[in-house]
Amino acid sequence: MSAGKIFQKIFSWCKKEIIFCITFLLALVSMLFVKPDAKYISYIDFGTLLTLFSLMAVVSGWRRTGLFSALGNIVCRKVHGQRGLCLTLVLLCFFSSMIITNDVALLTFVPFAVVLLSKTSGFLLLYTVVLQTLAANLGSMITPIGNPQNIFLFSKMQLGTIQFMKILFPYTLISLALLILSTLIIKNEEMKIEQQEFSSDRPSFAGKNILYTALFILCLLSVVNVIPKWSAAVLVALCVFVSDRKIFCNIDFMLLLTFTAFFIFTGNIARLESVDSFLKRITGTNEFAVSLAFSQVISNVPASLLLYPFAQNTKELLLGVDIGGLGTPVASLASLISLKLYTQEKGGTAKFLAVFTLMNIIFLAALCTMKMILQG
Repeated sequence: MSAGKIFQKIFSWCKKEIIFCITFLLALVSMLFVKPDAKYISYIDFGTLLTLFSLMAVVSGWRRTGLFSALGNIVCRKVHGQRGLCLTLVLLCFFSSMIITNDVALLTFVPFAVVLLSKTSGFLLLYTVVLQTLAANLGSMITPIGNPQNIFLFSKMQLGTIQFMKILFPYTLISLALLILSTLIIKNEEMKIEQQEFSSDRPSFAGKNILYTALFILCLLSVVNVIPKWSAAVLVALCVFVSDRKIFCNIDFMLLLTFTAFFIFTGNIARLESVDSFLKRITGTNEFAVSLAFSQVISNVPASLLLYPFAQNTKELLLGVDIGGLGTPVASLASLISLKLYTQEKGGTAKFLAVFTLMNIIFLAALCTMKMILQG
């Protein structure tokens, strides 16, 4: 293979894993200022990494059985009007993201929408995918396992699951209302929905779905500290190894490495007095505004990892990174999944980004107003 092709492959990989590459470089640069020592191991939150691994393995198992597509098919088969179908696809993302995370919800139901709506008007599909993206990012914020930043912050906050969900409940409720209202601009014209066949790596087996459901319950117990996170991860890994080893190929190990690199970076940053004091000063009692702003540039997961050590009010930080998933396309990396899936099928990146940005601004303004009202 020529040097040019090798460079092209490396460049393509770096472009695909841009967040990891940036985080890795940041970790390397920080190591120039803080030499590796015994304290490095204390930077890494192994509990968060084990929880992410376990949940990704279980959800990958469900996806490989075709469970999500089958359930979506059953639901959509009962709907015929365009507005009703759009709302159904949006709600599938909204509620499923609470359990299977926002990125998996989009990976599952955006292709589903593309198949169902491919023969309709271009705007209907575009608008539906934009709303699905909003729904996945907004629905996922209410549960401790809905997205990576929630998993991390929940492990750090001394709160029960109900207390955690109460913080996000008002914003989740208004988000649901806004999503429903947003579908009203679609004409409810009749359309025939044919039963679709969606490929999966393996046929769906009830036994495996029962196994993955049991493992998912095990993961939930580890999240609320009923059982140790390491024991849940070991059991999940063993069961996956026996039932379907290909699941390991579908786990996003780059996300785990990104977390690890960021733990090293933030750990080193905290040991640099000048940077530490700067982040403390700008974060201070402005956790919501700062984390929301950082999310627009570096996305909400890195923002939560970077700012947590300097936050005095972790509830405000939680709201900032979750609501901060709205806004720019990189505010939540899950949004890039929708952009990629839609443009691969239909093209029109500029048009998609225009509608995406407009709707994100509307929802972001509404939720920030809601926060001001609740605090007022």
